[in-house]
Amino acid sequence: MPEIQHSIKFAARKSGLTTHVIRVWEKRYDAVSPNRTDTNRRLYSEAEIERLTLLRAATHGGHSIGNIARLSLEKLKELVGDVAPVLPTFTPTKKSTTVVLDEAVEAIKNFNSIELDEKLSQWAVMFGRQGLLQKVIAPLAQRIGDLWREGKITVAHEGFASGAIRSFLIRNSTAYVPRGDAPTLIVTTPSGQIHELGSAMVAAGANDMGWRVIYLGTSLPSIEIASAAIQNKARAVALSIVFPGDDANLPMELESLRQHLPDDVKIIVGGRAAESYSMTLEKIQAVRANKLEDLYKILDVMRRSG
Repeated sequence: MPEIQHSIKFAARKSGLTTHVIRVWEKRYDAVSPNRTDTNRRLYSEAEIERLTLLRAATHGGHSIGNIARLSLEKLKELVGDVAPVLPTFTPTKKSTTVVLDEAVEAIKNFNSIELDEKLSQWAVMFGRQGLLQKVIAPLAQRIGDLWREGKITVAHEGFASGAIRSFLIRNSTAYVPRGDAPTLIVTTPSGQIHELGSAMVAAGANDMGWRVIYLGTSLPSIEIASAAIQNKARAVALSIVFPGDDANLPMELESLRQHLPDDVKIIVGGRAAESYSMTLEKIQAVRANKLEDLYKILDVMRRSG
């Protein structure tokens, strides 16, 4: 009887890895050697899925994939400590989270997209998806901003980090495809606000909560934001305001956005510089989300209220 072969999506689901990491481990480290269909689709055996699961457990335990990728199944089982690998229960601590952030910053400083992606995958398993957003990516965004303002990293580093993290979040959000009747949320940053990580986190979090998210990128004029919201019958617009906190043009942009949006479309605003525009935000009756937890509560109430 021929051995059952599985798709890469099945292998990813069973092993706990992302399809992207599986491809990288295969291409860069020869960790597995899947068969190919006539249309060049990868097919994985049960043994290869077990191997990927063991590799995930070993890297989760601190081993470098480059050092263990070609070990035999028996060696990997010894390394992990059990023939049926189970990831250890992990309780995040202040120290462990600090180490995670240090590792992420190091990968960003080296422009190492593969290392950063692998780390994000490990941390997603370690903390869970919401934990990854709240305990890793949110404080990482703040750390990156601080380092940029202190001149310890460049705009290129920040752009690299934003792109890599947003790409990771998008790739790993496919399991949360909203229903056809899901409310629509427009996510962007207003004109002059070019920092992207905050809006990327908002988009990922809203998607997890069942919203249909339309991500427009950064630094968009109010007319364009309003047009997208009206065209897509959005229930709300979420704006990330991170830096600068003294843009003389931003209050006018925010007021213009309120004027051009239908009255029933809410404006949600968050980000470390949002407080600097508190008078304008109050004037346009924006809903403030100072933390991701606040955003989740706001979106949950809006979604249930219909």
